[in-house]
Amino acid sequence: MTTSGPRGTVTAIDGKPNLVLTRTFAAPIAQVWAMCTDSGRLERWIGRWEGDPTAGAVDFFMTAERPDAAPSRTVIHVCEPPRRLIVETSGDTGGWYLWLELDDSGEGEPGTTLMFGQRLAPEDDISTIGPGWEYYLDRLVAAFEKRDVAAIAFEDYFPALQPYYEKLVAAG
Repeated sequence: MTTSGPRGTVTAIDGKPNLVLTRTFAAPIAQVWAMCTDSGRLERWIGRWEGDPTAGAVDFFMTAERPDAAPSRTVIHVCEPPRRLIVETSGDTGGWYLWLELDDSGEGEPGTTLMFGQRLAPEDDISTIGPGWEYYLDRLVAAFEKRDVAAIAFEDYFPALQPYYEKLVAAG
């Protein structure tokens, strides 16, 4: 399987640059929310979490490439099921401020739009981050559609999408 091309944009939110990507699902919002927040379903495409989310933080294991991945502490800033989640990760590789919003208010056929974002820090290299999130979100779509996520190859995303994201930053 190959990527359908880059879809990310950089948008200022609260005065800070955010990488924003969207995907649309022909499914009710509750099902998409579960694929993005339920540890067992999340593990199908990116990783799993352990701990008690009601305590405000969990440990996230990004196991898509390495089953023995080290955990990153993930603080839950906002959790408003089934519409909005904001988390901040920290670990050996640094921290990321990530968010998602789900919208099922579109006209026409029933469905849910996922808007996923990462607040960008000045030191972030969007030319590697953008292709990575494109890859993971396409794995989410494949998992949701019960397709083989292993058929999605990172090599189709990186370095292939890197020039798009380099230009995206240069234009901003």
